[in-house]
Amino acid sequence: MKDVGYIQGFSKLSKESKIEWLIENYFDDPGRSLDLLRSYWHNDVAVQKLHDEFIENTVSNYYMPYGIAPNFLVNGKMYCLPMAIEESSVVAAMAKAANFWVERGGFKARVISMKKIGHVHFVWRGTDKSELQQFFANIQQRFFDETDDITHNMRLRGGGILDVELIDRSDLEPNYYQIKGTFETCDSMGANFINTILEKWAEILEFQAQRDPALIDRHIEIIMCILSNYTPECLVRAEVSCPVESLTSGTEMDANDFAEKFVRAVHCAEIEPYRAVTHNKGIMNGVDALVIATGNDFRAVEACAHAFAARDGRYRSLSHVLVEDGVFRFWIEIPLSLGTVGGITSLHPMVKFSHELLGHPNAEELMEIIASAGLAQNFSALRSLTTTGIQKGHMKMHLLNILNQLEATQAEKDQIIDYFRDKVPSYQNTLDAFCMVRGISREELVRTKGM
Repeated sequence: MKDVGYIQGFSKLSKESKIEWLIENYFDDPGRSLDLLRSYWHNDVAVQKLHDEFIENTVSNYYMPYGIAPNFLVNGKMYCLPMAIEESSVVAAMAKAANFWVERGGFKARVISMKKIGHVHFVWRGTDKSELQQFFANIQQRFFDETDDITHNMRLRGGGILDVELIDRSDLEPNYYQIKGTFETCDSMGANFINTILEKWAEILEFQAQRDPALIDRHIEIIMCILSNYTPECLVRAEVSCPVESLTSGTEMDANDFAEKFVRAVHCAEIEPYRAVTHNKGIMNGVDALVIATGNDFRAVEACAHAFAARDGRYRSLSHVLVEDGVFRFWIEIPLSLGTVGGITSLHPMVKFSHELLGHPNAEELMEIIASAGLAQNFSALRSLTTTGIQKGHMKMHLLNILNQLEATQAEKDQIIDYFRDKVPSYQNTLDAFCMVRGISREELVRTKGM
């Protein structure tokens, strides 16, 4: 990398000037790098401008594959699920699980609650906590009344402020307290709505504290106002079930043996954090792909899901299984704070496409669909792990990635794919097959491709 100095005012440069500075200072082949950035621009100028304005300092777009998992039966309705993800075999596994369960009644899902949380974090240095508690009781109604104009439209849709509480955290941090708000934001994710209310609450808190005789010498100091992405009460449950004997119909597997092994695999993730992290990551493969495709915040969803998995102090599986009276039941309870209005849901063309593909679901329906997707992905992963092993399916899907890295021709790809039709590919044996088809040695491959 070149020795590049500090640049001031980068954000004020035009898009072209930003690119010119980057190319000149960080790349050895300016022409090739410039062509690459421009090749990912949208050919519709208006759409590209829209993308440019989503974030700051935009110089190009970053593409991810957009795949479809069909035949998802959720609460009696058939869906095609849009998935934005780059990992091999995830879409295939989802589609396979959908096909498996569509013949066994599909996924049953329901939203348990849609409550969301936000806090005004503050310091109060008094010693008589009853003074603060009485002060809060005296002004509590103001948090509703003085945000009436902010909550008006949300209340018309059935949402708004559900509760306001004073929380004492001074046992963990000296003089630390919170005003905790509980909210219902209907079909919007609600971050801006909640944060706007919290900042207004901070103004109310400070203003009233300055006028209260009991607190006048010990002012309240606001630390910050922010919603929480931990939403354990914004919860959805998805489940599948069938008679044990139908679990392996059409195969040579013994259904009872499979069910027992599947149950043990889930129990491994319920007691062993090392396994639970990978187990839940597989669930999030399905969840995140839909969250991204529908324009929602996958980082918030991820953080919340993993916090929820550790809510009792030990990190555990998000999914659960039970075999009882000859019936196999597999379910997930997962917090999902999602929106179908606001944000980029009405701006990003592919996000709008995803919502149309799903039949324009409301937030509750989207929660049910995405929870079902996570459960489906987990079922496919566990089914593979407890039968053929994970690599058989995954590496066959990953095979094309390796061949593309080798810059194999289409004829070479066809020949190598056919070669692995009854074998499990690995990175090394794929290189061997490529050398055999191309008629070169491994030493020559290393010399020409660095592999």
